[in-house]
Amino acid sequence: MTQKKTGVITFKGNPVTLLGPELKIGSAAPDFKVVDNGLQPVTLADSQGKVRVITVVPSLDTPVCDTMTRKFNEEAAKLPENVVVYTISLDLPFAQKRWCGNAGIEKVKTLSDYQERSFGLSYGLLIDELKLLARAVLVIDQQGTIAYQEIVKEVTAEPDYKAALAAARALL
Repeated sequence: MTQKKTGVITFKGNPVTLLGPELKIGSAAPDFKVVDNGLQPVTLADSQGKVRVITVVPSLDTPVCDTMTRKFNEEAAKLPENVVVYTISLDLPFAQKRWCGNAGIEKVKTLSDYQERSFGLSYGLLIDELKLLARAVLVIDQQGTIAYQEIVKEVTAEPDYKAALAAARALL
């Protein structure tokens, strides 16, 4: 049975329920299966040995998600090759591809959790009431351990970019 967590986040000031486990810094990052813009499967294991910055957004077609993904795309250009930056949402891969093309996103790889909700349920980030992912940033080290995690308290707010990027750089 899926765990339900309340009191962790709000959406437009209203409390919502997250589905899945509560993960801790220092825990092994659960594997997941999402798809890229070409509908090809992508798992955490595919980037083994690299630092993973995973940004999680409800939908790229909203202002805060747009801003967040553009900012991480800019920062990703400054990071070495052994760092991958993923943005995961429940947007369809076709919508993600269109959005990336329009926004000029080349450094962040957008991934969709629409098929199995594998990422959202494994990381405790699926919002039960909205069937969207909560806004979050995770940094996973080369060995697959969660080194940094921010679940943004208010879904419509931006994350702490500096703290996430500092956590990623500290692993290099």
